[in-house]
Amino acid sequence: MQPPHRFTGHQLPQVIMTRNDTYHPGQSLDVFRADHLRVANGANLGDALGVADDMLRDDIYRLSPLARLERLSIRPAPASPFHIAGASETGQPGAALHLDCCVTFMSGTGETTECLVLVELDDTGCIAQIYALPLGTLEPRVDYALVGIHRDTALQRFAQIACVSFAAGTHITLASGAQRPVEDLRPGDRILTRDDGPQELRWIGHHTTRAVGHFAPVLIRAGTLNNENDLLVSPDFRLFIYQRRDTLGAGRPELLVRARHLVNGDTIRRVEGGFVDYHQMLFDSHQIIYAEGIAAESLLVDTRTSAILPDDLQDHLSQLIPGHRRSDHTDLEVQETLLSRPNTAELLRRSSIG
Repeated sequence: MQPPHRFTGHQLPQVIMTRNDTYHPGQSLDVFRADHLRVANGANLGDALGVADDMLRDDIYRLSPLARLERLSIRPAPASPFHIAGASETGQPGAALHLDCCVTFMSGTGETTECLVLVELDDTGCIAQIYALPLGTLEPRVDYALVGIHRDTALQRFAQIACVSFAAGTHITLASGAQRPVEDLRPGDRILTRDDGPQELRWIGHHTTRAVGHFAPVLIRAGTLNNENDLLVSPDFRLFIYQRRDTLGAGRPELLVRARHLVNGDTIRRVEGGFVDYHQMLFDSHQIIYAEGIAAESLLVDTRTSAILPDDLQDHLSQLIPGHRRSDHTDLEVQETLLSRPNTAELLRRSSIG
């Protein structure tokens, strides 16, 4: 890695909050350290992955066989940048973390893989560490040509990871009690919510992406959590569980649990390969709705997810943020350490019915 220098790269857009705001729980990302992804052939021979200004297209990168994915936990901030969370496996807790760019690599077979470049700063504003967040699969000893460096798409790609999304075909409960596939919903439809009764859907987003890496959905088989049908959601999607008995030892009956923390390789598993159609549901405040008969969250607007919103909603962010901040259910989220048992899903299913 080159000697430390001051970071002057891309800045996250500001989302104004007050000093007393609460923030959405930290998000965990699987990253490679940049010094494990180096130029094997090209103008920058020997250099590690760097910031956008230091990289050159057509350089050939290779991932070290010693490289391993490390867990980088971040927490949103009231404005740019993000910060590294205290429980992070890598990085300095509390350090500023900037999203610099999105790069595209192409293998010799023509397969493309995107990576987001994240930059950790020290107290003086100099680069302390650079991380590569792969959005697809990177393999050691494979040559990857750098074919694209984009700052304008990085925020949106990061937002797509952070957004909670239903896969096409998921049945959502309307205010009338009827169920409708998520892809058939339209703004203005009235949806049943747990806390506020019927609420109008303000916006519904959609994007199609390769089902790999951070975008590979989690499949929850019918009946696993008392869901009526198979439920396919994005990995960081949070499900709402009401425990009649506190089988997890969380100390409270109401829980929010991320889908990826429940993966057991059997009744709940990651589905890799092909493409997935993801849909996001936005209300004036963050809501608990019903998908395939069980409670689940809608999109929460914060510094990570706002980039996915269309321009007409970006103009009204200052109106949306307060309602989402008050209803983000931060205190209900269960940390991964309580969910590490192989039978967690079954414990949750039983605890919610008796």
